[in-house]
This record gives sequence, structure tokens and C-alpha cells, in this order.
Amino acid sequence: MSAFSLSRPLAYAAVAISMLPMPAFAQSKEVNIYTTREPGLIQPMLDAFQEKTGIKANSVFIKEGLGERVKAEGQNSPADLLIAVDIGNLKDLVDQGVTQPIVSKVLDSEVPANLRAADHSWTSLTLRARVFYTSKDRVKDTNITYEDLADPKWKGKVCIRSGKHPYNVAMIAAFIAKHGEAKTEEWLKGVKANLARKAAGGDRDVARDILGGICDIGPANSYYVGLMRTAKEDEQRKWGEAINVLFPTFSDGVGTHVNVSGAALAKNAPNKDNAIALLDFLASPDVQKLYADDNFEYPIVGEPNPTIKALGTLKVDSLSLTEIASHRKLAAELIDRVGFDN
Repeated sequence: MSAFSLSRPLAYAAVAISMLPMPAFAQSKEVNIYTTREPGLIQPMLDAFQEKTGIKANSVFIKEGLGERVKAEGQNSPADLLIAVDIGNLKDLVDQGVTQPIVSKVLDSEVPANLRAADHSWTSLTLRARVFYTSKDRVKDTNITYEDLADPKWKGKVCIRSGKHPYNVAMIAAFIAKHGEAKTEEWLKGVKANLARKAAGGDRDVARDILGGICDIGPANSYYVGLMRTAKEDEQRKWGEAINVLFPTFSDGVGTHVNVSGAALAKNAPNKDNAIALLDFLASPDVQKLYADDNFEYPIVGEPNPTIKALGTLKVDSLSLTEIASHRKLAAELIDRVGFDN
């Protein structure tokens, strides 16, 4: 199991992958994946699985309404695995009644308990840390907590994407889990008062605006740093090189907030054994390396890509993702209540 001191693709990975144990699978020679992830991000892993096992991995990209589609298909649904980004989306699938428990000794062994459902209804596959981007030139402090974003010393110096984006909803939900509703509302008001511009854009825009002198600090996902610093476009590389990356914690000092990509087993999966075999395969170290190298996410097992590893050691907050997900509705209400995006 990864201790999370956390300390290209198919061409060289195929040799290592071929050494993995052959997973058990049913008579059917296919597995059907419904995914909200861009197809290119998971296709190398599916190709490797098919090459190893002979099981054809069919993927269907569903940008929105994944759970609704599976529910409408009912018992005739061909879906075996449901792959999504953000703990909230995974929890929604469970709440919609379109999943069943995943019985896998491999996942129970490899995935830390706080990164999978206690009832086995979903499991994480990769991590993305909600870090701080800071100006290399204007910010010297390296010990900044999530709570500190509301400190008046940052007035006019904070950039952030929409509060309603799932990445920020999850971060705010984690704040609620740590501090409760009243303190979270007060914190959100403080962060809003410190904004250098309207909460909008994307995480890469935080780095862009730091380079442009619009702001000095902002929360953003870790993997964008890898994407920017290795980008073909000179402009994006400049954004990535203009920032330092800090691993904040909440005031309790436990660890950095993370979100995940993950998977659930479809309720009426016609190829259930194959689906579990694929999940076990996706959790194997060599396949996890494909995730790390292709999209700069933190693997559940093994080391991150060198570009991400060079940022420092990620210590993951021990807060259960299930608990975070339970506060999402209140987080969204508080965002509206304080007019965070206005």
C-alpha cells in the first residue's frame, strides 16, 4: 500500500505490464466502460488491459448525465464500470442507485481506506491535490493554510476559479467538515473580500494572472503544474514557471486536501468479473505509472511523475472523502449565500 510520502506511455510500459499476474475473468471477452473522463486519458490503460487479457475494453464518453443514462437503461444497461472525476460525482452515482459493491482484495489492499467507500460502492484511481500557486517574486511565506486565504493581508491578492466548480465545492466541503457551517461562511466572506478579480476561469488562469501581476496566490490542482511546465505552447510554460507550489493544510496540520478520479461497478453489470479484473489492473503499479506520466495525477500506488515529485512531498489529509461529499450541498448553499461568484 502506498504510504503517500509519494516518496511514455504504452511503448515502455507494455513490457512491465506484461509481467503482471493474469487476472481472472468471465467467459465473455469484453467489458463496457461509461466514463466522464476524456477518452484519451484512459485509452492507453484500456489498450494495455486488452493486450494483457484478451478482454476487449469498450469505452463510451458521457460528458453529462452519466447516472441518469444508466438509470434509464435499467437492467438492460450494457455498462460494467462507471468512471468519473470528483468525489461528488462518484457519490451521486451511488445515491442514484446505479452501483453495486466492489468485492476486490486488491483494491482493499492497495487503496487507503479514506480514499474508497466503506461500503465498497466506489474506489479512487488517482489523486489531484488542491495546492496553492504563489508568485515566485512576491510571496516568500511557505507556511500558508487554507484558513489563511481569508487573512486581510491577502486583500486584492487572491485568484480563484468559480466557487461552484466541483474542485472548489469539495475544498469548501472539507472546510465545513473541519470547522462547521458558521466558520466556513465567515471564511468564504473573507476569501471573497481578498479576491483580486471575479472568481472565474480555470486553474491555469490562476498561474497566468500571477505572472501578470493581477494576484499573488490562489488554490489550484497540482496536475495542471505538470501540464503547464511540459506544454508545447511557450505561453503556458511561462505560466507554470512563474509560480511556486505550496502544499497547504488546514489549521490542524493533518495534510493537504485532495480530490480523485475513481470508479464504481454498475448495478446491472453484465460482465462483472471482467470489470473487477479491470479495476484490479488499473490499481497495479505499472498502470498507475501511465496515469502519473500521461496526466500528472498522483497515483494511488507508486511514485508521481518526476515533474510533480519535484514540487515536494504530498501528505494527504486523512479526512474521509465520503464525509467531504456529505457536505457538498451545504458548501454550494454557502457559496450562493455569500455571493462568492458575483
